[in-house]
Amino acid sequence: MTKRMIIMLACVGLLFGAVFGFGAFKSYMIGQFLKGFANQTQTVATTIATTSEWQPQISSVGSLVAVNGASLSSETAGIVDSIHFDSGADVPAGALLLTLRANNDPAVLAQLQAAASLDAITTARDVKQLQADAISQAQLDTDRANLQAAEAQVQSQEALMAEKQIRAPFAGRLGIRQVDVGQYLPMGTAIVTLEQLNPLYVDFYLPQQTLSALSAGQQVQVTLDAFPGETFPAKLVAIDAVVDPATRNVQVRATLANDALKLRPGMFASVSIGVGTQQSLITLPQTAISYNPYGDTVFIVEHAKDSSGKPELLAQQVFVTLGDTRGDQVSVLSGVNPGDEVVTAGQLKLRNGAPITVNNVVQPTNNPNPTPPNQ
Repeated sequence: MTKRMIIMLACVGLLFGAVFGFGAFKSYMIGQFLKGFANQTQTVATTIATTSEWQPQISSVGSLVAVNGASLSSETAGIVDSIHFDSGADVPAGALLLTLRANNDPAVLAQLQAAASLDAITTARDVKQLQADAISQAQLDTDRANLQAAEAQVQSQEALMAEKQIRAPFAGRLGIRQVDVGQYLPMGTAIVTLEQLNPLYVDFYLPQQTLSALSAGQQVQVTLDAFPGETFPAKLVAIDAVVDPATRNVQVRATLANDALKLRPGMFASVSIGVGTQQSLITLPQTAISYNPYGDTVFIVEHAKDSSGKPELLAQQVFVTLGDTRGDQVSVLSGVNPGDEVVTAGQLKLRNGAPITVNNVVQPTNNPNPTPPNQ
């Protein structure tokens, strides 16, 4: 019995030893696996932090507006008798564009002119007769009043006839003709647009906080999607007297030379105004920044040695203070020094002190003035 008991206890001991031993071995292997996983080398892209000239700017979007622009129409109704312009033509101020059918207007004018001529003769005769005491002063005054009334009727008829001749109120370029000969033209119907193309206005809106940095005469840079790569200089000429209470924005206007006449009113424009003095700041691609509620950070490459003395690269996380953005770039006010190697891609899988390897075959965009690719 004693021998059996010893054998049974030995078997139980071996069983428990195997169970606990396997558990300890399993925990050891899991720890080794996790330790190796935590120290796995990550591949990242980097860039060297450098300083560049930075001009603080205020940016906005707006539209091109003609200095003088109108949709021409007739003050009176009538049938279109003749058209004296071509669509898209340049015309001087006062150029005859369209006439309405005169109907009996010339006959009415001739009748009124004849009546006025008769009244003029009568008045001249009355002056001589008054000198001979043949008529009274009251008769002369009445005839003079009749003459003035007749002349006023002539002027009224001439004005009515002039309304049937549509002329260019200013020099500019015509749009597309909207009427045809023989068409009945109701009063106020659009005939054609007329736009003065040089110079042009650029109208845009800015937040009220920028008012202190704005003044008439400032240089404005204008870019348009229709002409990629080109910058058109403009000059700020007016700031609205009121701020929109709904948006707290103020309207601003700049004038833009259009000597080549390739710009058109209504075009979408991007506007940039340089304010303040030019500064020398460290700039990084915006992809290098990890934006967090507790503070913005970047990873800096640190050169170190591993346990065996071999050189290795480690990622060190540092907090940074950011300034303004410019295209794909962001200015860094503190936290990074010129010459630091900063991780620009792959930082999402990093932790502080993680080993890294650098592969700069593909770099994120770092253009201060990016343009969308052509579709």
